[in-house]
Amino acid sequence: MKPLKLIILTGLLVSSNLGYTQTKFQDSIFLMNGHQIAAKVIDTLPGILNASDIEKPDKRLQYEWDQLYMVKFSNGFKRYYYFQDSTINNWFTQNEMWMFMKGERDARKGFKAKGALYGAALVGLLGGMTGTFWAPIAPYGFMALSGIPKIKIKHSTVSNVAYLKSEVYILGYERVARQKLKTRSLLGGTIGLIAGYGLYAIFHQYYPESANIGVSK
Repeated sequence: MKPLKLIILTGLLVSSNLGYTQTKFQDSIFLMNGHQIAAKVIDTLPGILNASDIEKPDKRLQYEWDQLYMVKFSNGFKRYYYFQDSTINNWFTQNEMWMFMKGERDARKGFKAKGALYGAALVGLLGGMTGTFWAPIAPYGFMALSGIPKIKIKHSTVSNVAYLKSEVYILGYERVARQKLKTRSLLGGTIGLIAGYGLYAIFHQYYPESANIGVSK
């Protein structure tokens, strides 16, 4: 075998073994906010879980138990931290909360809220171009109303279409989707408003007298 081929083959074998070892000893931490963290659990003190980041072993991660849904250890064992308990507002069962979190993750990954971003930007632009003190009412009013309409869940944003049969999955999806709508609306409205005020400052002297509803020239 030629030396170059031998070097390449050796490199591939080493990287493969490293990847296998990393996966073998990798724990998965499932947080109540729907995020999944790949880490190595160090210890589980009363009320606190300490772990190290897989990609940055020197980085320490620490979570309080009420932040955790479950930890899946590298040996396959699962330890649940979430339990149904109405006294602490844990209304869902473990299975229901799992579906709720799946809905959150799918919405966080797939729901884009582009309509809210562009719509708020347009409203903010038009409001800013008036140059009035009340111009911010339009885009921020748009933001306040953006979470009211029914959320349309596209099948392309769902990891499994069968999940749409679950009401708690839909609740989790809608929760994150409405947050995104308001966040995108705030961003778009602010950008549009600033751009509108900029255009007003540059061109308001050319406005027709009847359309000059902003501050005095």
